[in-house]
Parts: sequence; structure tokens; C-alpha cells
Amino acid sequence: MPLDPLKEPASRSRRLTAALRGTAMATFGFVTLIATNALQVASLIVLPFSRSAFRRINRRCADAWWGMCVEGAEKLNGTRILISGDDLPMREDALLVANHQQMPDIPAIMKLAKTKDRLGDLKFFVKKQLKWAPGVGWGMQFLDCPFIDREWSSDRKHIRRTFARLVDNRVPMWLVSFVEGTRATRTKLEASREFARSRGLAETRHVQVPRTKGFTASAQGLREHITAVYDLTIGYEEGVPTLWQYVKGLVDRVHLHVRRFPIETLPETDEGLREWLLERFVEKDSLMEHYYQTGGFPDR
Repeated sequence: MPLDPLKEPASRSRRLTAALRGTAMATFGFVTLIATNALQVASLIVLPFSRSAFRRINRRCADAWWGMCVEGAEKLNGTRILISGDDLPMREDALLVANHQQMPDIPAIMKLAKTKDRLGDLKFFVKKQLKWAPGVGWGMQFLDCPFIDREWSSDRKHIRRTFARLVDNRVPMWLVSFVEGTRATRTKLEASREFARSRGLAETRHVQVPRTKGFTASAQGLREHITAVYDLTIGYEEGVPTLWQYVKGLVDRVHLHVRRFPIETLPETDEGLREWLLERFVEKDSLMEHYYQTGGFPDR
């Protein structure tokens, strides 16, 4: 089962200090994010002349702002992201699948991307409702992130066009996919087990049954471009934090376990990819069981 939500500090003074620190960091982050958006808008000037130059500018914008977030968490808040598992190549194009518990999953992945010079090349599946939101939504549009509805079928044509644009232009990328579709909670995990029983699938205790349509379409659509799929497993200590708790500096450590699968080792059919992903999440469930029993992931 997932950990309970992270509790706030018992000390009133520590709660106040954390709130002040979080407010200062959030304010600075938002102001610099809007300034970054302004630079991204200005980059439209070069788009008619060079799409590659346009992408390089926006990559540097993302790398700078996300890098500031990573450095701020480490140096100001003392948050450590402990990475175990496979040692990934530098600057590889890849599809990432990960379990999803809360928003701090994303800065943990950003730390991993920074170590492999792929921070500015991160791309996420983003809900369409955020497309026009100042800051995050605007920025993601300039980074060629796929915007999706809740139903994959309604997004299929749009996402295929996005994939084709990325592949045809050989755009450097790490595409992150939270294939569970929603954050894991006790209620959602029980619903996932009921779904697994009804479909004759393996029941899991710590992760949900993944939604396979988006993964199979991503793997097939990007197969000519990516060289690997990364299976990421994220674990927290003491409790699962909210993004606000992460910004306030209440998270000391996050554990991230990495497994790399060369794309040529994956099945070529949709059904084969579906079974492959289901197997990975059964293994991921065992990894989480090991993590909760020992306090860490295995080295490999």
C-alpha cells in the first residue's frame, strides 16, 4: 500500500519557517517562470527562419528554469534525490514510464534528467485544461509537449501528429509518461485490484494497473527515434509529500530506481507491448515491496 500523506512538522516554529521559505521560493519561481515565458514568446521571431534555432532557444529556457528548481531544492532545502539501478547513457533519446504518487515525482525525474544532460529536453503529457495557463501551460506549448484529454482515443490523431513532428525533426527528447493515469491512493489501488481481478490480471499492492493504450502508441510512434525505454520507480520516506511540502523543504530524500530497456528488445506488436508493460508493473510492485521493507531500492 502507498505511504500515508506526509505530516506537517509538530513544531509551530518549524511550520512557520517552512511556510516562509516556501512562499519566498514559490514567489521567485513564479516571477522567473513568467519571465521565461516572455523569452519563449520572443523566440517566435526566429521561428519563420529556423525551427531548429527556435527549439534550441526553448530548450535552453527549460534547462535554465528547471535547473534552477533542481538546484534550489538541493542547495536551499537540502533535498536529496537518491538514484539507483542502471547507469544511463548521456543524451539518449528515450521514453520514460514511472509510477505516480504525487507532484514531487516530477522534480525527482528532473534531477535524473539533469545528470544526463536531458533536462531541457524533457517532455510531458499535459492535460488540455492547462494549455493556456500562464507559466506551465504556455511553457509546455513551446516545448512540443503533447496535450491530452482524459480519453486516449480522442487525442490519438493529435498525438500522432506531435510524434511525427518530433521524429521527422529528430528532436532530442525524454518523453515522460505516468502510465497509471492518476496518482496512487489507497482507494484507487483497491479499485485497480478489482479491475485486475475482473480482467484476470496480476493484482498489485503498491502500483496501479497501467493504462496500456498510450504506452503502446508512444512506443510505436517513437520507435524510429528513441533508443530505449526507461522504467522509473519512485519511493518516499515517512510519507508522500505534496508539491507545497516539497517547496517548503519538508522532504529530505526521494528514492528513484532506474531500469533501461533498449528499444530493439521490446515487442513490435501492440499486444506484445501491452503485455510487456503489464509485466514491468508487476516487477515494479515487487520493487516497491522491497523498498518498504528495507528502506531502499536494490543497487541494480
